[in-house]
Amino acid sequence: MKYQGVCVAVKDVNLSKKFYQDLFELEIFQDYGINVSFDGLSLQQEFDRLLNIPKERILKQPHNMELYFEEDQFDDFIVKLGQRNDIRYLEDGVQEARWGQRFIRFYDLDGHIIEVGENMKMVVKRFLNSGMSMAETSKRMDVSIADLETLLHS
Repeated sequence: MKYQGVCVAVKDVNLSKKFYQDLFELEIFQDYGINVSFDGLSLQQEFDRLLNIPKERILKQPHNMELYFEEDQFDDFIVKLGQRNDIRYLEDGVQEARWGQRFIRFYDLDGHIIEVGENMKMVVKRFLNSGMSMAETSKRMDVSIADLETLLHS
């Protein structure tokens, strides 16, 4: 068995397709009109008909899952995000996890939560570039030095 990805219900597949292409630079793998697939993510208009359930059973903004992305150029992504007028944020601005990874959470056009986090390799590089030693970075991130070295060389 092979995991193929997630399929999310969307109201307007064309608007959602443009949203994901513009913001995340995703490339379309398959486009069947009301179903569009990127690598690991599919958008499905008329999800109720696909599942043969009443339209009112398709929940909007259920807050029970998120789509997660990591970005090498996190600061550039935040600028790009700020240039859009269709973004509703889940929290105020960029947050930082206890291990130092920066992230931001917002909704897509259909109310699905999206989290974009700073790539973990870039977190390590940011700490090292700020003058922290590997030992200090290891302690700050609660990760072994060996794991940090593996991450840096991946």
